[in-house]
Amino acid sequence: MQSERNSIKPSVKPIPAPTKFEPQAYAGERLTPPFSIEKLTSVLRGNQSTPVVNAALIEPELNRRKQPLEAYPLDTMSMVGSLNRDGQLVALVKVDKLLYQVRPGTYLGQNYGRVTRISETEVVLREIVQDSGGEWTERPAALQLQEEASK
Repeated sequence: MQSERNSIKPSVKPIPAPTKFEPQAYAGERLTPPFSIEKLTSVLRGNQSTPVVNAALIEPELNRRKQPLEAYPLDTMSMVGSLNRDGQLVALVKVDKLLYQVRPGTYLGQNYGRVTRISETEVVLREIVQDSGGEWTERPAALQLQEEASK
């Protein structure tokens, strides 16, 4: 076994010489960082560098009084039923063991969610969120009817 071990010569390729590192100049120093206060301030004030559509989306939301259901994240809410009040469908939304009546136009969640439509099985709303570029966009969301398990 020793003679076999001595007769085998491993073929190891030599390590190539390292290439010289050439640093590149950073060109983003002049740009506004995406998470800076300046970027947020310019969006909230409707600066001309951002599209008018984005400023128009968030402007009314910042100037109105918050509703109680905006203090809770949307994923902590559940639709547990609906009522027909004066010919208008009203959703029953449960949050923290409390039941709320929700009508079209009511605000829900922490992303400026506004109820657009209510059916017997869901509450449809649109939220205004920031995308990865820091621009404000609309996003659809919904609360589905949840059936509670019997105890």
